Amino acid sequence: MKLFIITGACGAGKSTMKDELAARLAPDRYACVDSDEAGLNWWDYSGTEREGQYGADTLREAFRIADGRNLVFVTCMAPHDYMTKAAVPEALTATFHIALWAKDQIIDQRLRARPKDRGFTTDEAIRPHIEYNQWIGRNRGKYQLFIDTENQTPDETAKTIAAFITSLAE
Repeated sequence: MKLFIITGACGAGKSTMKDELAARLAPDRYACVDSDEAGLNWWDYSGTEREGQYGADTLREAFRIADGRNLVFVTCMAPHDYMTKAAVPEALTATFHIALWAKDQIIDQRLRARPKDRGFTTDEAIRPHIEYNQWIGRNRGKYQLFIDTENQTPDETAKTIAAFITSLAE
């Protein structure tokens, strides 16, 4: 079993890639799971002593959903959180980190274009996502695959990721 973590700031294209990859990858071999699908609510963790456990708990639930298949996990989880906080099943043989990134101005535009009920209506709400996006950009060499989503269509990005994932198939 292999784990492919697709990460990026909100607005980088993660959820779009989850849907694109689910349509491209064989469902009997790959489970494409968005952290939102794990059913855990960030607000149940935020501000509590368990706040740092949210990512690990979400990943554990994604592994349960994958049920032994290779897991394509779409999340905001950074590599250092995965390495230091997440427990993994013994059947896991390899982990690959894939980062989606775009210039800060593009992330800002994408977030402001979302429905108001998503909460991206102020600079204060957007700032942490821009800061995370900047961190990902500075650390691009720590990812096995780094993709700038600004000048690619979702189809092109999905083809690149699917080719990467299937090239590492068992």
